[in-house]
Amino acid sequence: MTLRIDISGLPSERLRFAASPLAELTAMLHVLAEPGHHPQLAGWAGDVWAGLRPELAERLREAEFLWRSSQADFLVPARPRPTLAEELDDVDRIDDETYVTAALVTTCGGNRVHSAALSPLTDATARERALDLAQARGARQEAFAERLLADPAAVRARVRHTLEQCAEAFFDAAWTGVAVQLATDLRLKNDLLKRQGIGSALASVSGAVTLAPDGDCIIVDKLQDKATAVHGNGVTFIPSVFSRPHLVVVHAPGWQPVVQYPVAEPSPSEPVSLETVTLRLEALAHPVRLRLLRTLARGPHTTGELAHAWELSPPEVSRHLAVLRRAGLLTAWRHGRYIRYTLHLPDLTALGADLLAAVLR
Repeated sequence: MTLRIDISGLPSERLRFAASPLAELTAMLHVLAEPGHHPQLAGWAGDVWAGLRPELAERLREAEFLWRSSQADFLVPARPRPTLAEELDDVDRIDDETYVTAALVTTCGGNRVHSAALSPLTDATARERALDLAQARGARQEAFAERLLADPAAVRARVRHTLEQCAEAFFDAAWTGVAVQLATDLRLKNDLLKRQGIGSALASVSGAVTLAPDGDCIIVDKLQDKATAVHGNGVTFIPSVFSRPHLVVVHAPGWQPVVQYPVAEPSPSEPVSLETVTLRLEALAHPVRLRLLRTLARGPHTTGELAHAWELSPPEVSRHLAVLRRAGLLTAWRHGRYIRYTLHLPDLTALGADLLAAVLR
């Protein structure tokens, strides 16, 4: 299972390594929303939450769907700028349809390919589908989607203001130290790109990123089967201190490919019992269940949402979920008429850091 980026005929100068304040802020916001994915940053997240004004804390919960399960594409810029303000200005230049569609993918958990087909701002069926998906994910998601579709300009302005408040509250202070680490990594990557070529530069990004033997395709080892192309625009690689273990890739139609990769070293694996490993690996010995885990690692989902995301039948999804639950890898609870499933991270962690990183990236 891989994500492939076609770079046929791409000059080496169109492969860019650059730091992005907005992408790093987004990575920080994901840590705050999903601290279980980032145990090494639990102390930092706790300190930030403790110091936030109640109004800003509520704003973050209100819009967390833009960065919790996955990052909205416009929050990981293809052309990074030196300052957060400049990058937010670029986001403001995106048209409402593009912004709303990208926001609803993260808010509603919809499939990127299907979501790009019709605009919920102009198509009644697409709008109804978006609201149904949001309702299934919870009251906050539903309220956010309703506001976004009713008044995109107001929601966009509120999201920008929230990000600006985050800069004042914690990002500016953190960025001062982070920028030094990112600059060091960028010097290494750009030197490798210049002296040894694309293959060596990609190898230094991550063991999960490689250049195809013919040199025409970048292969990203992620639990999905997708493909995109640069179409002459290039591809951007953005280093991040806060993103580990995630390897974020923007690959939706109409967006320039972007890869946000972690620069920190991985944590060492902890030993686990053979009995536990055997039981759980047997449950994971199916590609469909791995795909379901990848989605559930990003947040709770219903059987119907998983079926839609992976184009499966609900009974088929239910059978796979039952296997994962028997292995103790999932938890489930009822919310109204929906039953939601979520990944039990501590038990998956017991399978080893490498497997966890593969699922989360």
